[in-house]
Amino acid sequence: MEMEDHIKSEFSKRFGSEGTLYASAGRINLIGEHTDYNGGFVFPGAIDKVIMADIKPNGTDKVRVYSIDIDDYVEFGLKETDVPEQQWAKYIFGVCREIIKRGGKVEGFDAVFAGNVPLGAGLSSSAALESVFAFALNDLFNENSIDKFELARIGQSTEHNYCGVKCGIMDQFASVFGKKDHLMRLDCRSMEFEYFPFHPEGHRLVLVDSAVKHELVGSPYNRRRESCERVAAKLGHQTLRDATMEELDSIKSEITAEDYMRARYVIGEKQRVLDVCDALVKGDYETVGKRMYETHEGLSKDYEVSCEELDFLNDIAKECGVTGSRIMGGGFGGCTINLVKDDLYDNFVKTATEKFEAKYGHAPKIYDVIISDGAHKC
Repeated sequence: MEMEDHIKSEFSKRFGSEGTLYASAGRINLIGEHTDYNGGFVFPGAIDKVIMADIKPNGTDKVRVYSIDIDDYVEFGLKETDVPEQQWAKYIFGVCREIIKRGGKVEGFDAVFAGNVPLGAGLSSSAALESVFAFALNDLFNENSIDKFELARIGQSTEHNYCGVKCGIMDQFASVFGKKDHLMRLDCRSMEFEYFPFHPEGHRLVLVDSAVKHELVGSPYNRRRESCERVAAKLGHQTLRDATMEELDSIKSEITAEDYMRARYVIGEKQRVLDVCDALVKGDYETVGKRMYETHEGLSKDYEVSCEELDFLNDIAKECGVTGSRIMGGGFGGCTINLVKDDLYDNFVKTATEKFEAKYGHAPKIYDVIISDGAHKC
Protein backbone atom coordinates (compact mmCIF):
# COMPACT_ATOMS: atom_id res chain seq x y z
CA MET A 1 0.00 0.00 0.00
CA GLU A 2 2.89 2.34 0.72
CA MET A 3 4.01 2.43 -2.94
CA GLU A 4 0.41 2.80 -4.11
CA ASP A 5 -0.19 5.78 -1.80
CA HIS A 6 3.09 7.40 -2.83
CA ILE A 7 2.20 7.14 -6.54
CA LYS A 8 -1.33 8.51 -6.03
CA SER A 9 -0.05 11.38 -3.91
CA GLU A 10 2.62 12.28 -6.48
CA PHE A 11 0.06 12.14 -9.31
CA SER A 12 -2.31 14.46 -7.46
CA LYS A 13 0.53 16.87 -6.67
CA ARG A 14 1.78 17.02 -10.27
CA PHE A 15 -1.45 16.88 -12.23
CA GLY A 16 -4.08 18.09 -9.74
CA SER A 17 -6.45 15.15 -10.16
CA GLU A 18 -6.80 11.38 -9.69
CA GLY A 19 -5.81 8.73 -12.22
CA THR A 20 -6.44 5.00 -12.48
CA LEU A 21 -3.89 2.59 -11.01
CA TYR A 22 -2.49 -0.35 -12.99
CA ALA A 23 0.27 -2.83 -12.18
CA SER A 24 2.31 -5.44 -13.99
CA ALA A 25 4.81 -7.92 -12.62
CA GLY A 26 8.40 -8.93 -13.02
CA ARG A 27 8.99 -12.60 -13.68
CA ILE A 28 11.06 -15.66 -12.85
CA ASN A 29 11.68 -18.61 -15.12
CA LEU A 30 11.80 -21.86 -13.15
CA ILE A 31 13.41 -23.83 -15.97
CA GLY A 32 13.82 -23.62 -19.76
CA GLU A 33 16.75 -21.31 -20.46
CA HIS A 34 18.03 -20.45 -23.97
CA THR A 35 15.24 -22.62 -25.37
CA ASP A 36 13.01 -19.84 -26.74
CA TYR A 37 15.03 -19.18 -29.91
CA ASN A 38 15.39 -22.94 -30.39
CA GLY A 39 11.62 -23.43 -30.71
CA GLY A 40 11.39 -25.10 -27.29
CA PHE A 41 9.52 -24.54 -24.04
CA VAL A 42 9.94 -21.99 -21.26
CA PHE A 43 8.34 -22.16 -17.82
CA PRO A 44 7.95 -18.67 -16.33
CA GLY A 45 5.69 -17.13 -13.71
CA ALA A 46 4.86 -13.57 -12.68
CA ILE A 47 6.08 -12.54 -9.22
CA ASP A 48 5.01 -10.25 -6.38
CA LYS A 49 7.36 -7.47 -7.52
CA VAL A 50 5.65 -4.95 -9.80
CA ILE A 51 5.78 -1.72 -11.75
CA MET A 52 2.71 0.36 -10.80
CA ALA A 53 1.41 3.37 -12.71
CA ASP A 54 -1.31 5.96 -12.10
CA ILE A 55 -2.61 7.10 -15.50
CA LYS A 56 -5.26 9.51 -16.81
CA PRO A 57 -6.10 10.83 -20.31
CA ASN A 58 -5.33 14.56 -20.47
CA GLY A 59 -7.29 15.60 -23.60
CA THR A 60 -4.17 16.69 -25.52
CA ASP A 61 -1.80 15.01 -27.98
CA LYS A 62 1.04 15.04 -25.41
CA VAL A 63 2.18 12.36 -22.99
CA ARG A 64 3.50 13.60 -19.64
CA VAL A 65 5.22 11.04 -17.41
CA TYR A 66 7.08 11.20 -14.11
CA SER A 67 9.22 8.33 -12.83
CA ILE A 68 9.42 8.38 -9.03
CA ASP A 69 12.34 5.93 -8.83
CA ILE A 70 14.53 7.81 -11.30
CA ASP A 71 13.15 11.22 -10.26
CA ASP A 72 12.81 12.26 -13.88
CA TYR A 73 10.01 13.86 -15.90
CA VAL A 74 9.40 13.70 -19.65
CA GLU A 75 6.92 15.05 -22.19
CA PHE A 76 6.59 13.69 -25.71
CA GLY A 77 4.20 13.65 -28.65
CA LEU A 78 2.80 10.54 -30.33
CA LYS A 79 4.38 10.82 -33.79
CA GLU A 80 7.30 8.60 -34.80
CA THR A 81 9.60 11.64 -34.80
CA ASP A 82 8.72 12.52 -31.18
CA VAL A 83 10.95 9.84 -29.62
CA PRO A 84 12.25 11.04 -26.22
CA GLU A 85 15.94 11.10 -25.33
CA GLN A 86 15.68 9.32 -21.98
CA GLN A 87 16.12 5.56 -22.29
CA TRP A 88 13.42 4.76 -19.71
CA ALA A 89 10.89 6.92 -21.58
CA LYS A 90 11.56 5.05 -24.84
CA TYR A 91 9.84 2.00 -23.37
CA ILE A 92 6.63 3.98 -22.85
CA PHE A 93 6.91 5.84 -26.16
CA GLY A 94 7.51 2.52 -27.96
CA VAL A 95 4.39 0.97 -26.45
CA CYS A 96 2.32 3.97 -27.60
CA ARG A 97 3.76 3.77 -31.12
CA GLU A 98 3.35 0.00 -31.41
CA ILE A 99 -0.34 0.26 -30.44
CA ILE A 100 -0.86 3.05 -33.00
CA LYS A 101 0.99 1.10 -35.71
CA ARG A 102 -1.41 -1.79 -35.15
CA GLY A 103 -4.42 0.46 -35.70
CA GLY A 104 -5.10 1.01 -32.00
CA LYS A 105 -5.85 4.34 -30.38
CA VAL A 106 -3.60 6.31 -28.06
CA GLU A 107 -4.19 9.92 -27.03
CA GLY A 108 -2.33 12.18 -24.64
CA PHE A 109 -2.18 11.07 -21.02
CA ASP A 110 -0.53 11.88 -17.70
CA ALA A 111 1.23 9.18 -15.70
CA VAL A 112 3.30 8.65 -12.56
CA PHE A 113 4.96 5.29 -11.95
CA ALA A 114 7.25 3.45 -9.54
CA GLY A 115 8.27 -0.12 -8.95
CA ASN A 116 9.82 -2.66 -6.61
CA VAL A 117 11.17 -5.01 -9.31
CA PRO A 118 14.90 -5.18 -8.54
CA LEU A 119 16.94 -3.77 -11.43
CA GLY A 120 19.70 -5.87 -12.97
CA ALA A 121 18.65 -9.10 -11.25
CA GLY A 122 17.15 -10.69 -14.36
CA LEU A 123 13.54 -10.17 -13.27
CA SER A 124 12.54 -8.21 -16.38
CA SER A 125 11.67 -4.80 -15.01
CA SER A 126 11.58 -3.50 -18.59
CA ALA A 127 8.90 -6.04 -19.59
CA ALA A 128 6.89 -5.06 -16.51
CA LEU A 129 7.11 -1.39 -17.54
CA GLU A 130 6.00 -2.16 -21.11
CA SER A 131 3.20 -4.42 -19.95
CA VAL A 132 1.70 -2.03 -17.42
CA PHE A 133 1.45 0.74 -20.04
CA ALA A 134 0.23 -1.61 -22.80
CA PHE A 135 -2.46 -2.99 -20.49
CA ALA A 136 -3.50 0.48 -19.27
CA LEU A 137 -3.67 2.07 -22.75
CA ASN A 138 -5.69 -0.89 -23.99
CA ASP A 139 -8.15 -0.31 -21.14
CA LEU A 140 -8.26 3.50 -21.31
CA PHE A 141 -8.37 4.05 -25.07
CA ASN A 142 -9.26 0.74 -26.77
CA GLU A 143 -12.00 -0.82 -24.60
CA ASN A 144 -9.68 -3.81 -24.06
CA SER A 145 -10.06 -4.81 -27.71
CA ILE A 146 -6.38 -5.78 -28.07
CA ASP A 147 -5.93 -9.40 -26.97
CA LYS A 148 -3.33 -10.34 -24.37
CA PHE A 149 -0.92 -12.03 -26.77
CA GLU A 150 -0.86 -8.86 -28.86
CA LEU A 151 -0.10 -6.85 -25.71
CA ALA A 152 2.91 -9.11 -25.11
CA ARG A 153 4.01 -8.68 -28.74
CA ILE A 154 3.65 -4.89 -28.38
CA GLY A 155 6.14 -5.04 -25.50
CA GLN A 156 8.50 -7.28 -27.49
CA SER A 157 8.32 -5.00 -30.55
CA THR A 158 9.05 -2.01 -28.31
CA GLU A 159 12.31 -3.69 -27.24
CA HIS A 160 13.20 -4.50 -30.86
CA ASN A 161 12.27 -1.20 -32.48
CA TYR A 162 12.90 1.45 -29.82
CA CYS A 163 15.29 0.00 -27.24
CA GLY A 164 17.71 -2.01 -29.38
CA VAL A 165 17.16 -5.39 -27.68
CA LYS A 166 16.28 -8.40 -29.87
CA CYS A 167 14.52 -10.28 -27.06
CA GLY A 168 12.18 -13.25 -27.23
CA ILE A 169 8.56 -13.10 -26.09
CA MET A 170 8.88 -14.85 -22.70
CA ASP A 171 9.31 -11.82 -20.43
CA GLN A 172 6.36 -9.87 -21.80
CA PHE A 173 4.25 -13.04 -21.99
CA ALA A 174 4.83 -13.79 -18.30
CA SER A 175 4.19 -10.19 -17.29
CA VAL A 176 0.85 -10.10 -19.14
CA PHE A 177 -0.46 -13.64 -18.54
CA GLY A 178 0.82 -14.28 -15.00
CA LYS A 179 -1.60 -16.04 -12.65
CA LYS A 180 -1.28 -16.34 -8.87
CA ASP A 181 0.02 -19.76 -7.70
CA HIS A 182 0.61 -20.92 -11.28
CA LEU A 183 3.57 -21.22 -13.61
CA MET A 184 3.07 -21.28 -17.38
CA ARG A 185 4.55 -23.62 -19.92
CA LEU A 186 4.87 -21.64 -23.14
CA ASP A 187 5.59 -23.44 -26.40
CA CYS A 188 7.83 -20.90 -28.16
CA ARG A 189 7.08 -22.42 -31.56
CA SER A 190 3.28 -22.65 -31.53
CA MET A 191 2.70 -19.98 -28.81
CA GLU A 192 0.32 -22.38 -27.05
CA PHE A 193 0.54 -22.27 -23.29
CA GLU A 194 -0.79 -24.05 -20.25
CA TYR A 195 -1.00 -23.12 -16.56
CA PHE A 196 0.52 -25.49 -13.99
CA PRO A 197 -0.24 -25.20 -10.25
CA PHE A 198 2.70 -23.97 -8.18
CA HIS A 199 2.20 -23.65 -4.44
CA PRO A 200 5.07 -25.67 -3.05
CA GLU A 201 4.03 -26.26 0.55
CA GLY A 202 7.04 -26.54 2.81
CA HIS A 203 9.27 -24.79 0.23
CA ARG A 204 9.90 -21.25 -0.91
CA LEU A 205 11.48 -19.64 -3.95
CA VAL A 206 14.54 -17.55 -3.18
CA LEU A 207 16.68 -15.54 -5.58
CA VAL A 208 20.31 -14.95 -4.65
CA ASP A 209 21.58 -12.04 -6.71
CA SER A 210 25.35 -12.07 -7.18
CA ALA A 211 25.20 -8.35 -8.09
CA VAL A 212 27.82 -8.99 -10.78
CA LYS A 213 27.53 -8.71 -14.54
CA HIS A 214 30.40 -9.77 -16.75
CA GLU A 215 30.70 -7.83 -19.98
CA LEU A 216 32.07 -10.23 -22.56
CA VAL A 217 33.81 -9.18 -25.75
CA GLY A 218 31.82 -9.99 -28.90
CA SER A 219 28.28 -11.33 -28.97
CA PRO A 220 28.13 -14.46 -26.78
CA TYR A 221 24.38 -14.89 -27.23
CA ASN A 222 24.59 -14.61 -31.00
CA ARG A 223 27.44 -17.12 -31.14
CA ARG A 224 25.46 -19.67 -29.18
CA ARG A 225 22.42 -19.11 -31.33
CA GLU A 226 24.52 -19.64 -34.46
CA SER A 227 25.87 -22.92 -33.03
CA CYS A 228 22.32 -24.17 -32.50
CA GLU A 229 21.25 -23.08 -35.99
CA ARG A 230 24.21 -24.85 -37.60
CA VAL A 231 23.43 -28.13 -35.85
CA ALA A 232 19.71 -27.91 -36.63
CA ALA A 233 20.49 -27.28 -40.32
CA LYS A 234 22.93 -30.21 -40.37
CA LEU A 235 20.16 -32.45 -39.01
CA GLY A 236 17.63 -31.10 -41.49
CA HIS A 237 15.48 -29.46 -38.80
CA GLN A 238 14.24 -25.88 -38.63
CA THR A 239 15.25 -25.67 -34.95
CA LEU A 240 16.67 -28.00 -32.31
CA ARG A 241 13.13 -28.46 -30.96
CA ASP A 242 12.74 -31.52 -33.20
CA ALA A 243 16.23 -32.95 -32.64
CA THR A 244 16.97 -35.98 -30.46
CA MET A 245 20.15 -36.88 -28.58
CA GLU A 246 20.55 -39.94 -30.84
CA GLU A 247 20.48 -37.73 -33.94
CA LEU A 248 23.02 -35.38 -32.39
CA ASP A 249 25.36 -38.24 -31.51
CA SER A 250 25.11 -39.56 -35.08
CA ILE A 251 26.73 -36.38 -36.45
CA LYS A 252 29.16 -35.77 -33.59
CA SER A 253 32.22 -36.38 -35.79
CA GLU A 254 30.95 -33.94 -38.43
CA ILE A 255 30.52 -30.86 -36.21
CA THR A 256 32.79 -28.93 -33.87
CA ALA A 257 33.04 -29.90 -30.20
CA GLU A 258 31.61 -26.51 -29.28
CA ASP A 259 28.55 -26.88 -31.51
CA TYR A 260 28.00 -30.38 -30.11
CA MET A 261 28.04 -29.12 -26.51
CA ARG A 262 25.67 -26.24 -27.23
CA ALA A 263 23.16 -28.55 -28.93
CA ARG A 264 23.47 -31.21 -26.20
CA TYR A 265 22.43 -28.65 -23.59
CA VAL A 266 19.41 -27.42 -25.60
CA ILE A 267 18.10 -30.90 -26.40
CA GLY A 268 18.44 -31.93 -22.76
CA GLU A 269 16.75 -28.76 -21.52
CA LYS A 270 13.72 -29.39 -23.73
CA GLN A 271 13.11 -32.67 -21.87
CA ARG A 272 13.84 -31.18 -18.45
CA VAL A 273 11.03 -28.63 -18.84
CA LEU A 274 8.57 -31.42 -19.65
CA ASP A 275 9.82 -33.49 -16.69
CA VAL A 276 9.29 -30.54 -14.33
CA CYS A 277 5.73 -30.05 -15.60
CA ASP A 278 4.92 -33.72 -14.91
CA ALA A 279 6.57 -33.52 -11.48
CA LEU A 280 4.58 -30.42 -10.46
CA VAL A 281 1.28 -32.12 -11.32
CA LYS A 282 2.29 -34.90 -8.89
CA GLY A 283 3.62 -32.48 -6.27
CA ASP A 284 7.06 -34.07 -6.66
CA TYR A 285 9.39 -31.20 -5.75
CA GLU A 286 12.45 -33.45 -5.40
CA THR A 287 12.36 -34.15 -9.15
CA VAL A 288 11.82 -30.44 -9.86
CA GLY A 289 14.94 -29.69 -7.81
CA LYS A 290 17.07 -32.37 -9.51
CA ARG A 291 16.21 -30.99 -12.95
CA MET A 292 17.12 -27.47 -11.78
CA TYR A 293 20.59 -28.67 -10.74
CA GLU A 294 20.97 -30.50 -14.08
CA THR A 295 20.07 -27.29 -15.93
CA HIS A 296 22.72 -25.37 -14.00
CA GLU A 297 25.32 -28.00 -14.85
CA GLY A 298 24.37 -27.79 -18.54
CA LEU A 299 24.41 -23.99 -18.61
CA SER A 300 27.79 -23.95 -16.85
CA LYS A 301 29.65 -26.76 -18.67
CA ASP A 302 27.94 -27.22 -22.08
CA TYR A 303 26.45 -23.79 -22.84
CA GLU A 304 29.15 -21.93 -20.89
CA VAL A 305 27.02 -18.97 -19.84
CA SER A 306 27.61 -19.23 -16.10
CA CYS A 307 30.46 -17.58 -14.21
CA GLU A 308 32.57 -18.31 -11.15
CA GLU A 309 30.28 -16.40 -8.76
CA LEU A 310 27.12 -18.22 -9.87
CA ASP A 311 28.79 -21.64 -9.79
CA PHE A 312 29.95 -20.79 -6.26
CA LEU A 313 26.35 -19.96 -5.21
CA ASN A 314 25.11 -23.19 -6.80
CA ASP A 315 27.71 -25.20 -4.84
CA ILE A 316 26.63 -23.51 -1.59
CA ALA A 317 23.01 -24.45 -2.32
CA LYS A 318 24.06 -28.12 -2.71
CA GLU A 319 26.08 -28.01 0.53
CA CYS A 320 23.08 -26.57 2.39
CA GLY A 321 20.72 -29.28 1.11
CA VAL A 322 18.66 -26.89 -1.05
CA THR A 323 16.14 -28.86 -3.13
CA GLY A 324 16.98 -27.16 -6.44
CA SER A 325 19.23 -24.34 -7.64
CA ARG A 326 20.35 -22.93 -10.96
CA ILE A 327 21.51 -19.81 -12.74
CA MET A 328 18.49 -17.85 -14.00
CA GLY A 329 18.46 -15.70 -17.13
CA GLY A 330 20.82 -15.23 -20.03
CA GLY A 331 23.95 -15.72 -17.97
CA PHE A 332 27.37 -14.19 -17.27
CA GLY A 333 26.08 -12.77 -13.96
CA GLY A 334 22.78 -12.06 -12.29
CA CYS A 335 21.21 -14.48 -9.86
CA THR A 336 20.48 -18.08 -8.97
CA ILE A 337 16.92 -19.26 -8.40
CA ASN A 338 16.58 -21.65 -5.48
CA LEU A 339 13.80 -23.97 -4.30
CA VAL A 340 14.44 -24.12 -0.54
CA LYS A 341 12.70 -26.11 2.21
CA ASP A 342 11.30 -23.79 4.88
CA ASP A 343 13.39 -25.35 7.67
CA LEU A 344 16.62 -24.88 5.69
CA TYR A 345 15.91 -21.30 4.62
CA ASP A 346 17.60 -19.38 7.45
CA ASN A 347 20.80 -21.43 7.33
CA PHE A 348 21.00 -21.23 3.53
CA VAL A 349 20.59 -17.44 3.41
CA LYS A 350 23.10 -16.95 6.24
CA THR A 351 25.67 -19.34 4.73
CA ALA A 352 25.33 -17.99 1.18
CA THR A 353 25.63 -14.39 2.39
CA GLU A 354 28.63 -14.97 4.64
CA LYS A 355 30.62 -17.22 2.27
CA PHE A 356 29.96 -15.07 -0.80
CA GLU A 357 30.93 -11.86 0.99
CA ALA A 358 34.10 -13.47 2.38
CA LYS A 359 35.15 -14.61 -1.12
CA TYR A 360 34.02 -11.68 -3.31
CA GLY A 361 34.03 -8.68 -0.99
CA HIS A 362 30.31 -7.86 -1.21
CA ALA A 363 27.16 -9.56 0.02
CA PRO A 364 24.67 -10.99 -2.48
CA LYS A 365 21.12 -9.62 -2.46
CA ILE A 366 18.37 -11.98 -1.31
CA TYR A 367 14.86 -11.80 -2.78
CA ASP A 368 12.00 -14.02 -1.65
CA VAL A 369 9.45 -14.27 -4.46
CA ILE A 370 5.85 -15.44 -4.57
CA ILE A 371 4.15 -16.43 -7.82
CA SER A 372 1.46 -13.79 -8.44
CA ASP A 373 -0.84 -12.21 -11.02
CA GLY A 374 0.39 -10.42 -14.13
CA ALA A 375 -0.91 -7.15 -15.60
CA HIS A 376 -4.09 -5.88 -13.96
CA LYS A 377 -6.11 -2.85 -12.93
CA CYS A 378 -5.64 -2.21 -9.21
